[in-house]
Amino acid sequence: MADTARQLVLDLPVETRFGREDFLVGPSNAAAFAFVEAWRDWPGRLARLEGPPGSGKSHLAAIWADATGAWTTAAQDVAEEDVPSLADASALVIEDLGRDRADEAALFHLVNILRERGVPLLVTASSGIDESGIRTPDLASRLRLAAVARLGPPDDELIRSVLVKLFTDRQLAVDHGTVEYVATRIERSFARAREVVAELDRESLSRGRRVTRQVASAVMAVHDEGSQD
Repeated sequence: MADTARQLVLDLPVETRFGREDFLVGPSNAAAFAFVEAWRDWPGRLARLEGPPGSGKSHLAAIWADATGAWTTAAQDVAEEDVPSLADASALVIEDLGRDRADEAALFHLVNILRERGVPLLVTASSGIDESGIRTPDLASRLRLAAVARLGPPDDELIRSVLVKLFTDRQLAVDHGTVEYVATRIERSFARAREVVAELDRESLSRGRRVTRQVASAVMAVHDEGSQD
């Protein structure tokens, strides 16, 4: 990226919107989206949402939380002293089960109380119970009773749609050829799509140019070099 004249870029935050209208549905997530929409039909009011990082679990969980008034907490943040207050929720999301070590005794206690009170509970995880690293048999057994929906990595069409939306959110005018170029070269995840669009936005502002295939090529080349280090 050898442009001689580059501008100072302020790294201003861009809000990630997790509304229902912001969720793009495709073959990889349609079943999970329908599952979340039909939450009143979950047996036992307990459900698990599973999928690889960047597949949209947190977005779906946020949609569900908005619909139910649920509170949200990370699994690793649940401690025994937090159980009474969390158990007072009208609905609860527990995010990222198995991502980091958690207080499994506290989680088991919380899940049991919510079950006894009939409080809807949604648990997100990157893997199934058997691969999650849970060491407490009673907790694993309880969570196996949950209804399960799984998300796959986004397909090519969905990645293209996500990129268009992300560019639009940043008010970036990008032609179809550039979107296609980026879509065929990035990891298939929403998280990576957001990262790349942010990188392209910064590079465009720095160069004082719109996002073109040439700019995208330069940014992707730097990323490819960095990933090989």
